[in-house]
Amino acid sequence: MLLNLGNYTISEIIIGDAFGADRIDYLLRDSYHAGVKYGNFDHNRLINTLRILPRQDQGSDEPALGLENGGLESSEALMLARHFMYKQVYLHPIRRVYDLHLIDFLNSWLEGGLFSTALEDHLAMCDAEVISAIRKASIDASNPSHLHACRIEKREHFRLFYATSPGDKIGGVLRPGEKLYDLAKNKFDSNLIRHDYIPPKAAAPDFPVKMYDNSIQSSLKVSPVLIGLPSIEVDSLFCCKSILRDALKWRDETRAEALDLVKQTELL
Repeated sequence: MLLNLGNYTISEIIIGDAFGADRIDYLLRDSYHAGVKYGNFDHNRLINTLRILPRQDQGSDEPALGLENGGLESSEALMLARHFMYKQVYLHPIRRVYDLHLIDFLNSWLEGGLFSTALEDHLAMCDAEVISAIRKASIDASNPSHLHACRIEKREHFRLFYATSPGDKIGGVLRPGEKLYDLAKNKFDSNLIRHDYIPPKAAAPDFPVKMYDNSIQSSLKVSPVLIGLPSIEVDSLFCCKSILRDALKWRDETRAEALDLVKQTELL
């Protein structure tokens, strides 16, 4: 029995990137409330096979949260559930664009575009205050935040007109959405387009697995599923509905040529 787990291992149990209780809870809870099945996995089997194991394969005996080999498939299902929930829910284009509109609103509504750092003022600000301000600004055309409020309150949100595909990155193009955004600003009013970017992060965390012969192995050495799990990156362009047709036409006419030009430039 391990008595001294250390603060790091205890935090792994609660908020760890691999098997934190918070992660297991939010995937199952969000999947249920969003009405989708992506976040479901065999959490009972996973929990039953969790173990505190040494990271022997990494040259350290420091304890870490891992699992027995019999729970490996459940851990794969957890990582796949997270992958699909991020792609279909958390990073859904419409959900993301409302983040951008909310940022625009807060920048125009808050003094200096920032929340107060005075403790009492900061604690007095809650979701209800922001929602009320959005409602008031949306019905007052003279309000400086009126346009941004209408984007949210009246669902006049920007529409997706470009999302990076794996094919756009062939040839070494980094962040093709950003490259096209720079070109789009020369074609359209910059106030009518937005670029959304989230850099990729490691798709699957590395955790110890106790094999049937009692050896300790890295999960990324024994699971082809986890090794091959792709990272998720957001690199998209949105535009006002009023120019959507023109933006789509521009995208179709210039996308291949523009990205090919970028490839040639980056090779120089």
